[in-house]
Amino acid sequence: MMKKFIALFGIVALLTGTNPSNACTNILVTKNASTDGSTIVSYAADSHDLYGELYFRPAATYEAGTMLKVYEWDTGKYLGEIAQAAQTYTVIGNMNEHQVTIAETTFGGRPELQNKNGLIDYGSLIYITLQRSKSAREAIKIMTDLVEEYGYYSSGESFSIADKDEVWVMEMIGKGENNKGAVWVAVKIPDGYVSAHANQARITTFPLKDKENCLYSEDVISFAREKGYFDGKNKDFSFADAYAPLDFGAVRFCDARVWSAFNIMNPGDMGKYVEYAQGNSRDRMPLYIKPDRKISHRDVMNIMRDHYEGTPLDMTKDAGAGPYSKPYRFRPLTWEVDGEKYFNERAIATQQTGFSFVAQMRSWLPAHIGGILWFGVDDAASSVYMPMYAGMTNVPHCLAEGNGDLLNFTWESAFWVFTWVSNQAYGRYSHMIEDIKKVQTELEDNLITFTAAIDQSAKALYDQNPELARQFLTDFSMNQAELVTERWRQLGEFLLVKYNDGNLHEEVDGKFLRNEHGNPKHATFPGYSQDYYKSIVKDAGDHLKLRELPAEK
Repeated sequence: MMKKFIALFGIVALLTGTNPSNACTNILVTKNASTDGSTIVSYAADSHDLYGELYFRPAATYEAGTMLKVYEWDTGKYLGEIAQAAQTYTVIGNMNEHQVTIAETTFGGRPELQNKNGLIDYGSLIYITLQRSKSAREAIKIMTDLVEEYGYYSSGESFSIADKDEVWVMEMIGKGENNKGAVWVAVKIPDGYVSAHANQARITTFPLKDKENCLYSEDVISFAREKGYFDGKNKDFSFADAYAPLDFGAVRFCDARVWSAFNIMNPGDMGKYVEYAQGNSRDRMPLYIKPDRKISHRDVMNIMRDHYEGTPLDMTKDAGAGPYSKPYRFRPLTWEVDGEKYFNERAIATQQTGFSFVAQMRSWLPAHIGGILWFGVDDAASSVYMPMYAGMTNVPHCLAEGNGDLLNFTWESAFWVFTWVSNQAYGRYSHMIEDIKKVQTELEDNLITFTAAIDQSAKALYDQNPELARQFLTDFSMNQAELVTERWRQLGEFLLVKYNDGNLHEEVDGKFLRNEHGNPKHATFPGYSQDYYKSIVKDAGDHLKLRELPAEK
């Protein structure tokens, strides 16, 4: 997400202290690259100003002449009206009832190409298209037709567009003020491969004559020539180099996350790109790679929780991690000390996530059952992915729009319950994350087991009564979300007691121990790690050293 992250200004940000910290990550997995033959797309909607809730739009029909008001997704700004479709489809989050899923990351690109007179921003483009499309290819046509007719309002954007059979990456950027169209290119990820993008344009050269696997606007090259962005042969044209040139920020804050995801899925091939991920090279990674094993939706969930652990960019190792190896750095992303410019790493998992999901599309089941949006709120590393079926007719209260907001806390909101737990963990991360992972794993293990059984039951019911099957799926997803949220609230209470005031109260299987007299067992004091104590000594010198008092005079 987030138009505020403009990759072109990465170096400027380092020099001026501006804050390119709003960013997102998508992972894409094709059918023959997944363990079960599903297509998979993940998304983290990362913004300091985004409330985590599950959007829901029921299917509807409209009379000719009906107009649709368009509001910018990021800000709520009213942009104008467009013609409403005669028929719309049910949308659960970023997946519709036909298993079409659309996600995004913003690369920004050349700022002079943004058109503030456009009527369609990138967020509205996603959700309007989901209401109107039955396949990924149809979604691409709808998206490009909409911006051609009404104008594209946002800066450069990478979109993940998938259905039960195909997975595409489409990159789009406007043409500047008073030029309402957009230039774009869409590449189908070959079956058996995986891809990713994270706020930097990823499509370089592309096949100009392969209409089955590559689509693009007629003027994508000629417009670049006209603007002076490109002057070579057509076959050498690179969308990313023309419209979003690389700089240090684009690599270290953005493509490094792609490298980390690829490194998890195929570490043997990614070693040669470590220098690139560190911002020491311009040798780009390919748009897609072949994983060294089949990738499951559970694997993708765990990739969304990555903090560069075990790599040269590991966020738990430097002084910024504090005494409890915290893999987070509070903003700003860039900062200055004694006139020198510095920055923090930007990992896939981050504290400012509003919501994230792992969308699983399965061709062997009816669409209402085959699509599962595994949905989580707040920081993916300390969240739980809950199954939301494409055929649902409503959403859980704990995830519903209007149930609290970013400035109004409520215990009925999953976002606020998960945020409460994660914010506790940031203060004692190395200790609390182990308790969190234990419950997280337990819940997700159960949910994955449940869905396998629910699939079978729903399919049998669907064959007899599709609408009853949809209600069955709705009840399951709604009940599980409420149960998960309640279990997470209990986890937060447990963490507060266990680690109160920096102490550690001993427990076994969640039961706190008492002494022989029935009172709480004496707390222990785990302190800090030896490495952190050494850093204190290095900083304080003899100031904190225990010593004898001077001899009496």
